Parts: sequence; structure tokens; C-alpha cells
Amino acid sequence: MPALTLREVLLLDPVRATEPELLAGEAALDRPVRWVHSSEVYEGANFLDGGELLLTNGFGLTDTDAEIRRRYVRELAARGASGLAVEIGRSLPTMPPEVTDEARRLGLPLLALHRVVPFVRITEAANRAIVARGLSGRSVVRPWGDDHTAALLADLADRAALNQPEVEARSALAGFHPGPGARLIGVSVHGARDVTAVDRAVRLLGGASVLRAAFPGDVLALLALPGSVSGDPIRAVQEAFRTAADPGLTVAVGHAVDTGSGWLRWSDTLRAARTTLELALTVPAAEPAAPEGPLVTSARALALERELTRGGVDANRDRLARLVQHALGPLLAWEAAHPSDLVRTLEVHLRHGCSPTRTAALLHIGRQSLYQRLERIESLLGLEIDDPDLLGELLAAVCAHRVVRGMGVASVRGLRTVA
Repeated sequence: MPALTLREVLLLDPVRATEPELLAGEAALDRPVRWVHSSEVYEGANFLDGGELLLTNGFGLTDTDAEIRRRYVRELAARGASGLAVEIGRSLPTMPPEVTDEARRLGLPLLALHRVVPFVRITEAANRAIVARGLSGRSVVRPWGDDHTAALLADLADRAALNQPEVEARSALAGFHPGPGARLIGVSVHGARDVTAVDRAVRLLGGASVLRAAFPGDVLALLALPGSVSGDPIRAVQEAFRTAADPGLTVAVGHAVDTGSGWLRWSDTLRAARTTLELALTVPAAEPAAPEGPLVTSARALALERELTRGGVDANRDRLARLVQHALGPLLAWEAAHPSDLVRTLEVHLRHGCSPTRTAALLHIGRQSLYQRLERIESLLGLEIDDPDLLGELLAAVCAHRVVRGMGVASVRGLRTVA
């Protein structure tokens, strides 16, 4: 039997509960669906490899003009998406006519979902059905390798209804045996089509075991570091991937959790890795990037970004703008009139404990040049940067400025919702 089709996905109970209306692409309902994703990023097509059904609540389609919406549909079709399903009612009162028109012109299945059902229920039901179809032994082209491993990782990452004995049994079936005292760490890798980078990192870590699978768009892994390994496990995993991952890849590392803390904590670290990857791909980096090599970050490194974007930029944009203007107004006015790099200098300085040596090295400037910048910043803001009472507000403000600046280009890039 062939892979699960879009027509079959529409028959799943969580999908039927949305009261879906097919607006375009009826002739393509029998195309295969390789995976179901949800995303509120306007440039969501960049994360697709082909064959995916994309779910969105319409954040990325609001406050944009007709041509931008048409381009959004064209890019999805060009990437080989199996369909687009849009929640109607909350963010998007009605389906924009240009979206429907472009989908009909391209033959892309377009669904209007008229009742709110959490996307996690839809993705869980659909992706479990896709994996189950593959596990049945029937012929199906899958973008991942080991079915048992992929199915378990998908269930953990989507927080499907599981229990500890089931997770342990399925882990053992996949050859994953974290010993007592082991630390589990979720990892998500974007830009890789196979698990090679993960395997290389595991070898560098020595003694670690791993669950890993390649999904459309990224690789998901759960690493188990033996309890005998000393030091910071997050830093150890990051350093391993900086060595093992190819240039151009983006690697996000979740939290470290105890192997005996229960499957919900296993799920937490995988979900943290996925959320962190979304932020890493969406929000400009706080510090100058290395000229070569992968981008490797962690959930704790982006903790402030996660809090500032909780619920999405659209829900927080005004609040973030007020925070930025209140704390950095004079500095932004100066930068608008004089080419400079003062805001980034301030953020790098704050993030590294106000260490001139570290800041100058990261910015690739001399200490004297740094001191001149810091004096200019303090003069414009009328304060001392290293005042303990100001550190929290200033750091939040420069981070908020970077988030809003990066996501507000032409007011068309919707930030995906961060849970």
C-alpha cells in the first residue's frame, strides 16, 4: 500500500473535528503526505523538504499585502508541500482571496479549518498514522531511517499519550539503554539530511548512547551521557557538535535531565531543543558568528529570547517596542544618524559580565576602541553600564531590540509561536 495520502489524513478524527473545508487542489488529494508540521513563520517553506502538510493559524498571513500572500503559496508549492491548512477565526477571520486564487492556480490543496483544535493533536494523530503505515511493512518512501526510533522520538517531542514502561520498552527496542545516573539531552539539527553529524558527536563524547532519526527538515536526537562524565553536560554536547557538525548546520541543545526523572522530562528536553532551533533560525544571533563552522546554541543560551517571544512577536510587539524605546531611545536615535555598532556592543558586553577583554575579543576590536564605544553609550544613556540595578533592564532591552529588528523586516515576517 502506498504512503498515507492527504485524503486519508482528512479522515483522522482530530482533522475532522476542525470542520475542514477544501478550497483548492481537489485533484491532488491522493498525493502522499510524508509528515505534518505546524508553523507560524511567514517563510515556513524554507523548512520543508517536500511532501509535508503545513498547518498554520494565519499569523504569517496577517498584515501583509496580496502579492506577499501569493508568494507564500507559490513558495510552498515550489517546495513540494502536499497541502496547506489554515485555521480560520482567531488570527485570520477569513481566508484571503488571493491565497485561495493562487492555490487553485497551482493545484495546491488548501484547507480552511473552521473549528479550533490544538495542532499538537493533529500532528500527533497524523504523524503516528504515517509512522504506523511504515511500520506495517507496506511499501512507503520515508525520509527517516529506523522506524521504531523515529516513531518514539516523534511521540516524545509531540508529548503524545505515553507511559514510562512503554517509553522504556520502546527505547530498548531501538537499542537505547541509558544507565542509572545518566543525563539525557535533546538535540535538534537543521540543514542535515542524515544523522552523520549526530553520530560523530556521540563518538567524540565517548560512552554516550543515542536515539536519533532524520525527519523532513531536521534531525532529532536524544543523547544519554553517563553519570560518570564530569563537568557541564550541555557545554560538552555543544563542543562536540562544534567539532562534528558541518559548516552551515544549525544545532540546538535542550536541557539536561536525569534519566530516572520520567518520560515527561525526556519530552521536555526534546521540546526545548526544537523550540530553541526555531529561535536560532528566526532571531538574529546576539554575538558575531564564527566565520566558519556550524551555529551551535542551547536552550539556556536563548532563555531570554524565549521569554520575550512567548506567544509570538505579534502578541508582544508593542510591549517590546516600549521596552526598547524606554531603555535605549537616545542610543537608537544616535545610531540612526551616525553609522555605529553601539547596541550590539552593549549587548555583547552585558552578556559577558561586562568584561572588556572578552567583549573586545568577540567584537574583534581593540580595547581602546571598546572603551570609546562604552563611554559613548554611557554618555548617550546618562548612566553607568555596570550599575547592578540596570543590568537586567538593559540586557532585556537590547535582546528585545534584536528580536524585533530581526522579525520586523518589511513587517511581513511573522515569528512562529514559541510555547
